[in-house]
Amino acid sequence: MAELASNTKSTCSWPSNNPLMIEYHDKEWGTPVHDDRKHFEFFVLDLFQAGLSWQIVLKKREGFREALDNFDFEKIALYNEQKIQELIMNEKIIRNQLKIRATITNAQKFLEIREEFGSFDDYIWQFVNHKPIHNQYTELSQLPASTRESDAMSKDLKKRGFKFVGTTICYAYMQAAGMMNDHMTYCFRYKELNPAGYPLGKQI
Repeated sequence: MAELASNTKSTCSWPSNNPLMIEYHDKEWGTPVHDDRKHFEFFVLDLFQAGLSWQIVLKKREGFREALDNFDFEKIALYNEQKIQELIMNEKIIRNQLKIRATITNAQKFLEIREEFGSFDDYIWQFVNHKPIHNQYTELSQLPASTRESDAMSKDLKKRGFKFVGTTICYAYMQAAGMMNDHMTYCFRYKELNPAGYPLGKQI
C-alpha cells in the first residue's frame, strides 16, 4: 500500500521504487520522535549507515532489532566482550567492530543524559528549540550535509563521549527524527508534517 500511495501522490524521489525505502519515507522519515527507545534506534541506524547506503541499513534493520534487544539501551549499555564477539559474528547485522563498540559506548552515554535531563528527548530537542524546523527544498541537490544545529549537536555529543556523531551523521539523524522537515515541498509528507505551511526555518 505504501508503494501504491507513493505512485499516486507527489513524493520525494529518493525512495525510488524500493518498497522498504518507500515505507520508511511514507511512515517514518521526518515524523517527530519523542520516545527515547526510538531515538536510540535512529541513533544506532544512522551510526551504522555511515559510509553505506540507507537501503543496506533498512535491509538489516530487523536483524539489528533482534541482535540488540529491540534497541533497549539499558541492556546494550551492559553488553560484555562475549556479547560483542557474538555481534561481530552475526550475519544479520552490519559486522563493523568499531561501530558495534561505539553503539555500546553510546548506550552508556545515552543513560547518562537521561539521568541528567530526565529523558534523552528533552535533551536532544533543545538543539531546535523543541520544535521542528520546516525547510523549503524543491530539489535533492539543495539538501545540506550539515547545519549550525547539527554542528552544535555534534559538538555537545562528542564532549559527552559519544562516538560516530559527526555533524553529517547528526544531521541525518535530525532529518529522520523529525527535527528537520526535509521532505521536498511538493511531497505529500511535507504538507502532512507542516499543515500550516510555515516558511523556511520557521518552527511550529
